[in-house]
Amino acid sequence: MLKNLKKILYIALINLSLSISVIASPNFTLQDLIDIAKRENPILDVLKAKEDAARSSVVTAESYLNPEIELGTGPSRFRTPNSTANQRRNYGVNISQPLEFPNVRGAKKAVAESRVNYASSVTEATMINLSLQIKKAFYDVLQNEAVLKIAEGDRDALKNIREKVALRVEVGEAPRYELIKADTELVAAQRDADAALLRISESKFYLRGLVSKSLTDSFSLVGSLPPSDINLNADLLKNEITKSPKLKQIKASADIAENRLRLEEKLINPGLTLNAGVDQDPDITSYRFGISIPIPIWNRRQGQIGEAAAGYRELQAQYTDQELALKRDIESAFQRYLIAQQQVKTFESGLLEQAESVLKVAESAYRYGERGILEYLDAQRTFRLVRKDYLASKYDYVIAILEIEQLLGMDILENKI
Repeated sequence: MLKNLKKILYIALINLSLSISVIASPNFTLQDLIDIAKRENPILDVLKAKEDAARSSVVTAESYLNPEIELGTGPSRFRTPNSTANQRRNYGVNISQPLEFPNVRGAKKAVAESRVNYASSVTEATMINLSLQIKKAFYDVLQNEAVLKIAEGDRDALKNIREKVALRVEVGEAPRYELIKADTELVAAQRDADAALLRISESKFYLRGLVSKSLTDSFSLVGSLPPSDINLNADLLKNEITKSPKLKQIKASADIAENRLRLEEKLINPGLTLNAGVDQDPDITSYRFGISIPIPIWNRRQGQIGEAAAGYRELQAQYTDQELALKRDIESAFQRYLIAQQQVKTFESGLLEQAESVLKVAESAYRYGERGILEYLDAQRTFRLVRKDYLASKYDYVIAILEIEQLLGMDILENKI
């Protein structure tokens, strides 16, 4: 009993908070929430920092190597002890400038730029995934609100029925079991309304966690479930497979591996070093100019080249495997979309109207005493279940489309194929 009382109080508090926040709560469209998440989500800040780090690596690759200067000094001793100055100091200065060959610099820059492309692809895939999660949560809230509207309408209708049945029982026109049945249906309708209210609160809390902590606890959504006339074409979807965020990431990784392989091959002979120096002995000044080139005799970077080549082949194989997996996933998601769309059209083409007609007939028959309360309540329950099943089918239909969006990285709900 105490547990039920706590639950009733909790639901009453939610109702009160919702009614108070209707006036002051801000309204958000789906695009508003996505824009807020793109500005304030901390994950995107992390990814943007990685993009900045990758762009900085391009600056590093374009930078020239620094020169080196060497200074030395020390005493000079003469062999002839009769010299007027038996000991003087000498000094030497040497400057060296390492220079990379242009093809090596170009390969380093290509590796750095491919890392920038990879970081951008990761950010793009994360933003697409975040947007789709927000869309699912957004439509989940809308569906729960629609369920609550149905449940509240049924509850109010059953209250009126219960009052009429109570009056008929009181005057002796109906047996008492009809009042018991009406009370039972009213309790069930109230329970459905309370459950729908709780689901709205939970789905809103989840949506707020996806978007931003700056969102207030009480907010309202502006929008509706997408229409059921979004027609997709399987062949056109498969032609868009190259736009998949997963494939873009693997392709970007493969580009890094390919450019790294080319760099390792060019590093066999990376460049040369220019040298210039002067040595000042007590009586002689010597100038030197030279060039030094590494000779790849013992180490021709076979290990580094083999490792880079293997990594490149691995990513090529992953790309092919992911491409095949995406085709399978798109086909499966497309079949789920067809099934869900057919179910929605079945409801919209006549099932909803039939259930409503049956309810109206049962209501008229009960009002004129041709049928009992049980038949009327059964028709009321059937109509309620049909509407709930319709909303569930429409939500499944939206989720099937969003799954295709996630696979292809496209906005199908707005840009119909």
